[in-house]
Amino acid sequence: MTAPMEEENLQRVKMTEALYADNLQGFRDEFIELHPYDQALFYSSLEKELRSKVYLFLSPEEMATIFEHIENEEAEYENLLSEMVPAYAADMLSEMYADDAADVLNELGQEQAGSYLTIMDHDSAVELKELLSYEEYTAGSIMTTEFVAIEANQTARSAMYILKKEAPQAEMIYYLYVIDDQSKLVGVLTLRDLIVADDETMIADIMQDRIQFVSVTEDQENVARTMRDYNFLAVPVVDFEQRLLGIITVDDIMDVMEEEASDDYSKLAGVSDLDRVEKNSFTAASKRLPWLIILLFLGMFTASLIGKFEETLSQKAILAVFIPLIGGMAGNTGTQALAVAVRGIATGDLENESKWKLIIREAGTGLITGSICGILITVIIFFWQHDLLLGLLVGISIFFTLIIATLAGSLIPLVMHKMNIDPAVASGPFITTINDIISILIYFGLATMFMSYLL
Repeated sequence: MTAPMEEENLQRVKMTEALYADNLQGFRDEFIELHPYDQALFYSSLEKELRSKVYLFLSPEEMATIFEHIENEEAEYENLLSEMVPAYAADMLSEMYADDAADVLNELGQEQAGSYLTIMDHDSAVELKELLSYEEYTAGSIMTTEFVAIEANQTARSAMYILKKEAPQAEMIYYLYVIDDQSKLVGVLTLRDLIVADDETMIADIMQDRIQFVSVTEDQENVARTMRDYNFLAVPVVDFEQRLLGIITVDDIMDVMEEEASDDYSKLAGVSDLDRVEKNSFTAASKRLPWLIILLFLGMFTASLIGKFEETLSQKAILAVFIPLIGGMAGNTGTQALAVAVRGIATGDLENESKWKLIIREAGTGLITGSICGILITVIIFFWQHDLLLGLLVGISIFFTLIIATLAGSLIPLVMHKMNIDPAVASGPFITTINDIISILIYFGLATMFMSYLL
């Protein structure tokens, strides 16, 4: 064990012992030195009995910083808040950054969230109610209202005075947003611009008036792309009249990107939710069963389809050996094409590229991979079974199957996206099953057509 880990473990032991001994000063001496993330990890690892002492040893303001770093799981916020005295919890929520507090309240039931808003201080409650009114997954739902705004007709000296005054409450001070007398966004400048400017320089002379901003109703995925493309640490959020409502900071966008990636991956895997590792087998099973049941019926359809070609199989039993091979190749190819298409849609790359270019490229890819795999399997079967016609049948089947499977994997998510349906629902298992059906139709269709030559 390395020295830093030993020191960290020793510190955790000291804090735990201090809690058991009701040693307030001993606990605070160790705890306050930790980074808020480490404080949150320690706090979350404690039993309820010890957490109840933490609430006595820390102020609501100190607890707010910890709560902002807690990774929420199902009912986690609700359980933790229920351990606190309601007034303490309300004060803590008031001290949190508005966007983080809104996230916590969003996880609670409407009645419970309303009860905290009722006993919270008026200004914080009004601010949070406004944030909670925005539709989920939009810019408004993830923005914070703690930012520094200045006016164009003031000097750098007066702007610096405002910055120093408001900085303790602001979530981001690297950007200063310039508004007019109607709160409309007219410019932006960085902290560096302000520091290097002469005291009497007017803000209008040093601000950037070409501003990248997002609408309050903008989808959070589009906000993430904007911040990624422009390398912003924060982006302003405006209403339809371009009035500045708030800002979205990079830490919130990182959470959005993780959430969206997890959501897309879970759908690609055919699972409704993979945000976390389920601790309960029944809960995990309930989330996976819907897709599995759908795929079960599709699988039964595939099995019945094979049954339609029972006569073909009875005449040439060796054909059954290659069913998993052709179906597996179709599923793998379709899933690869699906992943490329879904990623292109999710990242916005396809918005700058013709959809037809993607389709033509994927068709070319299917043609190349189908040709190579078809020739390869023909040669292998010829040397294995000493039957050139059987090898050609399987090779030609794979050739056509890979072309169609590749096109299906790219076309289905594009069509879904065009219909405003999340393309990630064209999941890997779904595409695989569809391509199984296509591959069987091609394989046995060709086998039936040329059976007289195979016998």
